[in-house]
Amino acid sequence: MSAPSPTPPPAAPPPRLTPGQRLAVWWARRYSLGRLPYWLLTRAVVVFAACSSLFVAGGVLMGWATAYEVLIGIASPAKTDSQWVAWPLSVTGWAAIPAFVGGTAGYLITTQITTHQARDLDAVIAELRTLTTHPPTSSGDGTT
Repeated sequence: MSAPSPTPPPAAPPPRLTPGQRLAVWWARRYSLGRLPYWLLTRAVVVFAACSSLFVAGGVLMGWATAYEVLIGIASPAKTDSQWVAWPLSVTGWAAIPAFVGGTAGYLITTQITTHQARDLDAVIAELRTLTTHPPTSSGDGTT
């Protein structure tokens, strides 16, 4: 008779993640997002931060009402005191923001149309083969 073997001690739990490691794990999860959420989280944040910082700089230097009027195109940037911030703010409001919004809306609309119209290539080929081997016949009364 042999002596019973001792049972091993229970395994220690894995070490807790540090806040920096948790942030790294959270940031790595962005790759599992869809295309639009991924783009909004990674690229659109940069555009939004640049436009916002330009508007804040204009608001502090020219006044918030003037910066808003220059941004949406009511006031001319040439008639402001701080033209070095007014011109980029005007171009941002005239070109960058509409392009950003239009591009995002266009992407969303295209995605919706594509998901509703997409057909599997194999299904299309199978349908074409069926039509070529068994063409529809006309019954003479205008129906097929």
